[in-house]
Amino acid sequence: MSRQTAGPERRSFLTYMNAGLASLAAAALGSTAEAQTKPAPPAARWEPARHDKDDWLDQLPGKHRVVFDTTNAEGFGEALAFASNFMRVNRTDYGLQNSDLVVVIVVRHRSTPFAYNDAMWAKYGAAIATRSKVEDPRSKAAPTVNMFNSAEYGELLSNRGTTLDSVLKQGIQLAVCSSATRAIAGGIAGKGGDTAAVEKELIANLLGNSRMVPAGIVAVNRAQERGYSLVRS
Repeated sequence: MSRQTAGPERRSFLTYMNAGLASLAAAALGSTAEAQTKPAPPAARWEPARHDKDDWLDQLPGKHRVVFDTTNAEGFGEALAFASNFMRVNRTDYGLQNSDLVVVIVVRHRSTPFAYNDAMWAKYGAAIATRSKVEDPRSKAAPTVNMFNSAEYGELLSNRGTTLDSVLKQGIQLAVCSSATRAIAGGIAGKGGDTAAVEKELIANLLGNSRMVPAGIVAVNRAQERGYSLVRS
């Protein structure tokens, strides 16, 4: 029996089918390549969580916000000088008022006791000085007053005469570390002493414009998340 040769119609159909399959394969490859090179959609913008305990940072009115992070006596004194300069230049060079500016000085670790008034330094100065590693530059002994609230020390301290009262009167706020205050109270009370009572006394003797915060380091973080510029001193 002889083998039958395919007619022109059959050859045309096969050619059409092969061309169609080739086109489909090319389209599939193109789709795969496009999927591989197409950029991934942008990730959702990260936003910090908000907590009621930190809302006070937004309740302070102002057009410009800055937070100073202090952890020792020298840094605290510098923060007073810098904060006062910040307020002054914004008034003289920008025509702003103190109410246009929000300045928070966080006192934590060894700078925490400088939010306490003279009465606490007179009563507990020795214990505070030991913990904060600070001495009166004139007497070389433990301070008996809050040195940064006295203009008598001048260039002997890093604030160069800029007192706490002078900056607090301009509306500057102190954020006082509760964790450090509790530790200071424990050191004052000593073994078997009433730490809670001493802590309560320290808090009752804070300087004006002072606010207790759960932890100074947390306040620094929350302030930045709410638009404050950070100055480390």
